[in-house]
Amino acid sequence: MPYRRVCRRIVAVALAACCASSALAQSYPNRPIRMIAPFPAGGLADVLARAVGDEMSKTLGQPVIVENKAGAGGNVGADVVAKAEPDGYTLMMSSAGIQSINQFLYSKMPFDPQTAFAPVSLVADMPMLLVLNPKVPAPTVKDLLILARAQPDKLNFGSAGIGTTAHLALALFTHVADVKLTHVPYRGAAPAAQDVVAGQIDGVFDNPPTVIAHIRAGTMRPLAVAARERMPLLPDVPTMAEAGVADFEASSWFGVVAPAGTPPEIIARLQGEIAKAVQQPAMQRFTRETGARLVGNTPADFDRLIRKERAKWGEIIQATKISAD
Repeated sequence: MPYRRVCRRIVAVALAACCASSALAQSYPNRPIRMIAPFPAGGLADVLARAVGDEMSKTLGQPVIVENKAGAGGNVGADVVAKAEPDGYTLMMSSAGIQSINQFLYSKMPFDPQTAFAPVSLVADMPMLLVLNPKVPAPTVKDLLILARAQPDKLNFGSAGIGTTAHLALALFTHVADVKLTHVPYRGAAPAAQDVVAGQIDGVFDNPPTVIAHIRAGTMRPLAVAARERMPLLPDVPTMAEAGVADFEASSWFGVVAPAGTPPEIIARLQGEIAKAVQQPAMQRFTRETGARLVGNTPADFDRLIRKERAKWGEIIQATKISAD
């Protein structure tokens, strides 16, 4: 076939694909959208998926239906999304674990998180809090470090389970601060928090919703927030840097992703709807009640966060030899 004819055919195919993509975006959505929450009902991913989905439904003109598909640290639900048709009708309220952590914890993954998903927008970022039982003789982080160095491995810290963000925050803390603390994994954040209150363990790193009621009741003592800025929910609690531990940030974050290959026009439409959703009063109430920071950023910004987190947690997991297998 002559060279010019080949070029014309390539251009024609490209134009046809572009027109088809544009037409798809203009008609999108014309049926319900499902949002996979890859964790049990009632958890943060589920609550955020339903809150954002409700707001998006109002402006998209189609219902956003949340489906819970839990298991394997979120991998079960994520695998459904990774293998779904990339047409914008299957989304996921993903977590830091799925995007940046699980690939280093599990020897076998059903999908490659680096290539399986198209980032849409970060929805919420929730910094971890370092809290202790009030009877532990450490009113500040510096006091805790002195105590831990005087008694290596004697202080017990719980988490929601091996490989969870709370566990990794503890691993990062011991790595950065060069102290030895004993990790006690639980099946969920609530049992770990209850044992801190009961004095069965000394402390935890956890999200504000799990510990805020205990802090207000005086049955937990907050030492620091693992973020660059103080938390409006607890303005008197210093950041970890203010408390003397530099280069320490750890948070649970959640964002919407779509299957890789979803048309960029649809990704852009969804991001715009999420950006509007996080500004609505119902979502703002969520911020005031939970300490979450609502975002709604661009796909490019979300992708940069994922890559940065992937590099950080990969290094910590390999250095501390954590495994979920």
